[in-house]
Amino acid sequence: MRRPTMADVAREVGVTAKTVSRVLNDDGPVAVETRERVMEAVRKLGYQPNLMARNMRVGARDAAIGLVIPEMGNPFFGTVAGGVESAVRPRGLTLIVGSSSETAELERSLIATFLARRVSGLMVVPSSDGDHRYLRAERVAGLPIVFLDRPAVGMAADHVVSGNREGARDGVAHLVAHGHRRIGFVGDLPAALYTRRERFQGYRDALEAAGLPFDRALVESGHDQGAASAAVARLLALPAPPTALFAANNFASMGAVVALARAGRRDVALVGFDDLPLAEVLEPPLTVVAQDPAALGTAAAELVLSRLDGLPSRAARRELIPTRLIARGSGELPPAR
Repeated sequence: MRRPTMADVAREVGVTAKTVSRVLNDDGPVAVETRERVMEAVRKLGYQPNLMARNMRVGARDAAIGLVIPEMGNPFFGTVAGGVESAVRPRGLTLIVGSSSETAELERSLIATFLARRVSGLMVVPSSDGDHRYLRAERVAGLPIVFLDRPAVGMAADHVVSGNREGARDGVAHLVAHGHRRIGFVGDLPAALYTRRERFQGYRDALEAAGLPFDRALVESGHDQGAASAAVARLLALPAPPTALFAANNFASMGAVVALARAGRRDVALVGFDDLPLAEVLEPPLTVVAQDPAALGTAAAELVLSRLDGLPSRAARRELIPTRLIARGSGELPPAR
């Protein structure tokens, strides 16, 4: 069925399309009776104004916030988006979300689309290989731009991140405190990814603080659950395997759980970075360094809103959302004797 147009409304009322436009945009004098007849026809026909076209024509901002995330299928980013929406909706703003599939090319294309429709604010979880210098002019022109989970590359901009290094350090220190000396690390790919680098540095910090040597053989990587499971299997097959594992994101944690179950290993301690929905029902329940993705999204959205409200300082702001260690059982297993 064809969508009704402004011309259809004009024909229904018997006026020109310009008169209908004046009524809908409150732009110019129109008789009260004519205004009422136009609005009645709008309701009757179900006409929806093309706000995007209007905004582009008059140079106004759209009442929308654009959000670019790396993966739609990752529950972490879904929760981040929920946090953003909970903050912007009460302000009458609509959240529009697109996925970059962790590629700089698609990320830039999505951002270009959001900029073309003149969004009121832009939020980006940047891809690992992105370069954001092309957004400097938009930021200088006053568009609120906030990066989430990872900072921008090539420009100073507002960003909100978790305490990745601190949280990883706490998780590994927890394993050390329970007697472990050979602790494996399973991280994300690519290795240059900001969150991966920060959590790996936290792992190194905890080893150094405990006076433990760093062993490159205990470091593995995998971007998804299957690759992480294979990585853990390689660690378990070492001549001197780790007695504990630190899984540096939710997919690494799930891969580690699967690999340990397949190997029948209940004697390897495990701490994961990111909580999992069923962490408490695993055997043993999963000890985690929990992020707060909803708070991450909300804090970033509030930063955008403060910029829209005229936050006076133009200096880039950084907000850190703390993590917390939740001990449930898997991270408290002692080293096998």
